[in-house]
Amino acid sequence: MELLSGVNWGIAILVMAVGTAIQGSVGFGLALVAAPILAMLDPRLVPAPIMCSSTLLIGLMAFRERHAIAFADIGPVLVGRVFGTALGAALIAVLPPKPMALALGALVLIAVAMAASGLHVQATRWNLAGAGALSGFMGTSSSIGGPPLALVYQHRVGAQLRGTLAGHFMLGTVISLGALALVGRFGWDEFVAALQLVPGIVIGFVISLRTAKLLDKGYTRPAVLIVSAAAGAMLVAKQFL
Repeated sequence: MELLSGVNWGIAILVMAVGTAIQGSVGFGLALVAAPILAMLDPRLVPAPIMCSSTLLIGLMAFRERHAIAFADIGPVLVGRVFGTALGAALIAVLPPKPMALALGALVLIAVAMAASGLHVQATRWNLAGAGALSGFMGTSSSIGGPPLALVYQHRVGAQLRGTLAGHFMLGTVISLGALALVGRFGWDEFVAALQLVPGIVIGFVISLRTAKLLDKGYTRPAVLIVSAAAGAMLVAKQFL
């Protein structure tokens, strides 16, 4: 894979910084912002390079919010994530991508509408496992797997939401990268490409140190709903563009 250079590299760093700042503040959103633009710059940047580079952000977030991580929730979500990832990979192989993406986008928008209506989803073991399965399924099929988990945690304080999501994403990313390596989609070339995206991760994370504190003043839940709605709308809109 040829290295990005000039304007393309600048654009890649910019979108990674914006996506990282959003995820560092809300808990998710990097792939939502960066994946579509990086795919236009070079389709080979998605999914492995962006996923690999995001491990730095996830690690930094988990360390920053380590005091607030709900470790007891990780087990049920991980079980669901493995099942959802396998199901997503299997369905990608047999179903047309357009109807699947439309269904996923509609599902996210319905979930956002339910959450905005005041419905409170308890973070029980079964609900966490279900959110993990849906996150794994959506992440595998569309690269946007954050909304299901974020909606379950929407009523948590900002630090716990961000830290716990980071813990879930770290395990999920390792699983996904392992699967990509097995099918020949993650190797040395993808790792080098991921390194080119790291400056954007660093810039965005530094920005999020300030923006996360602003959202923690009562704006975390609205931010989760807005970013989740944007994710669902993007999945739907992409099928008509």
